[in-house]
Amino acid sequence: MPETKKPKTETKAKPKAKAKTQAEIKTQAKVNTKSKAKVNVEANDESVTFQIKRSQLTVAVALIAFVAGLGLGYLQWGAGGEQVAVVPQAGSSGSDNVSLAGESDLEELSIAEQIEAIDRFDISIDGSDPSFGPEDALVTIVEFSDFECPFCKRHFEITYPRIIEEYEGQIRYVFKDLPISSIHPNAIPAAIAAQCAFEQNAFWPFHDLLFGGSLDLSRSSYEAYALQLGLDIDEFLLCLIEDRYLDVVQADLDYARQIGVNSTPTLFVNGIGVVGAQPYEVFAQIIDHELGLSD
Repeated sequence: MPETKKPKTETKAKPKAKAKTQAEIKTQAKVNTKSKAKVNVEANDESVTFQIKRSQLTVAVALIAFVAGLGLGYLQWGAGGEQVAVVPQAGSSGSDNVSLAGESDLEELSIAEQIEAIDRFDISIDGSDPSFGPEDALVTIVEFSDFECPFCKRHFEITYPRIIEEYEGQIRYVFKDLPISSIHPNAIPAAIAAQCAFEQNAFWPFHDLLFGGSLDLSRSSYEAYALQLGLDIDEFLLCLIEDRYLDVVQADLDYARQIGVNSTPTLFVNGIGVVGAQPYEVFAQIIDHELGLSD
């Protein structure tokens, strides 16, 4: 990631500064706080995409943290943003922003018992949500994602392919839009383009191109991908021009906020929340448990 360059300073001697008033000191403190926040955004994009504003949470979301050989734990946030449970094992939860406090009796439980102790959430799915896999599958994974999010791309490149390969025919995979337009200006247009492809039954190949293609996220790229997939290009372009599915994308975004999801990627495995670009093993532990394959 690009480093934040410090401004050049003059080397010649400067006249002694006069004492600052209290008002000047307060003003400078505010400036310094803003400057530090800006540096943090530039230095660590993950802290932005993963950050959850606690005041906006309306329900609890379980966050899964995995460390190979140590097992599975969780962090649960209450409606008021207070921590009501903690991750019992040390290790990365996918974000530097999450503060883990203390230990829990959960660390004495088996992985299966820990999974059973995690709250599950009933995630609404409707016809506007692209999905594949059997509707009666024992495991349903719902992903809230952003096509411009680098950590969503990491999930797509590393974890997602293993999940759909290892559990082919055993899971249902559902996609919901969560474009974070404040830092990803191309996220909403890309989401609309994917919905326009969905209209022509080509969401998933278009999804794969948006995350894994060689082109940038732009109108010309969407057109090129549509041509590559053999879509009706006139209808596709008209769909883009009209912003035909803006309301659908906005509905997903509103729903995510309603249930307290503000970061990408966020996934729910049978209602169990997994936040961030977590490794495949996190998902495998939960899926195996749900399928009755774990010990």
